[in-house]
Amino acid sequence: MIRLATIKDVPALQGLIALSARGLSSGYYTTGQIESAIRYVFGVDTQLIVDGTYYIFEKENTLAGCGGWSKRNTLYGGDQHKDVEDPLLDPARDAARIRAFFVHPDHARQGIGSQLIRACESAAQRNGFTSFELGATLPGVPLYTAMGYRPLERIDEVLPDGETFGIVRMRKNL
Repeated sequence: MIRLATIKDVPALQGLIALSARGLSSGYYTTGQIESAIRYVFGVDTQLIVDGTYYIFEKENTLAGCGGWSKRNTLYGGDQHKDVEDPLLDPARDAARIRAFFVHPDHARQGIGSQLIRACESAAQRNGFTSFELGATLPGVPLYTAMGYRPLERIDEVLPDGETFGIVRMRKNL
């Protein structure tokens, strides 16, 4: 079942995000990169919850996945990754952002991410958007490619502790 996330869900979401990052990113990133990303990049962006654009996928009363879309400029990262107000996008010229997708390792590769992406794309379309952009983690690139996204550039962000974290900026046009 897919439902909108609430502020009350934040602690559980933070736990899911860390589990997902640690469980699904090995082989793509070093342990140092994963832990640094959890500390400095990954996390809940509460603006998505306030905007009503962040979803939870529950399976058998378990938080199995989460993800959202945004009508704001930020491409990726939780609250700890943003320094300034996040301006609104113009659907007539900007791409909606597909944001903060994480799946519990016990529920990976069961279609949860795909269902959440479709829900987000549909909601963004209802709000006037005809294209989407995202910042994919390396393990997420195959899923997004299968969903019709194409890579635009690789971003190697140097985090405050000196770790470099690779993200692929991707886009999909309708």
